[in-house]
Amino acid sequence: MSLGSMGAERTDIAAVMFDFGGVIADGPFEAFARYERSNGLPDGFVRGLNATNHHDNAWARLERNEVGFDEFCDLFEAEAAAAGGGLDARELMASLSGTMRPEMVEAVRRCADRFSTALLTNNFLRPDTVPGSADAARSAGMTAEMDEVLGLFDVVVESSRVGVRKPDPRFYMLACEALRIEPSQAVFLDDLGVNLKPARELGMLTIKVESADSALAELESVLGLPLR
Repeated sequence: MSLGSMGAERTDIAAVMFDFGGVIADGPFEAFARYERSNGLPDGFVRGLNATNHHDNAWARLERNEVGFDEFCDLFEAEAAAAGGGLDARELMASLSGTMRPEMVEAVRRCADRFSTALLTNNFLRPDTVPGSADAARSAGMTAEMDEVLGLFDVVVESSRVGVRKPDPRFYMLACEALRIEPSQAVFLDDLGVNLKPARELGMLTIKVESADSALAELESVLGLPLR
């Protein structure tokens, strides 16, 4: 249960922080499921790989920019084979896309009028031919939309650039330090409970995004601000 579900307006909130995939844009899980269905893999196979040894597996190392894309593909395919399945990492990664959620973009825009805003995203640097990252999105013709969204944030913290990723507490502190706030002055939205737990332990108010409507209702209650 997120703290935001208590429903009381918080007058001490100074900043609103958002995850990207699964919050502002569609996350990768639907693409994983499509790939699994098309390639005869069990449901949840790819998510299971990413949840195993989640601090140091191939995906985590890619998001911290500790390995290049080609090395990641080799490592990820080896992890899949060890788990009893076969996959083509390049094909899987090429299937990822992040369609923007207009209602969430509008909420960020309205938050930015009244509060400091930050984007906290685990991401990775990939060849331009592979969609998904901000740089790749620009090369794929999403320049205006992506630039508009990124421009709504006072601070953008990307795991691939800072070498730290959620759920490491240091990641959240980088955003707080950049905004010059205490964690207790922030509300943070993410679609994964594992990423919300350390934020909550630091003192942030947290909202789990299971649907845009329910998350925005919680955030409106906390901020006392209409977001739709």
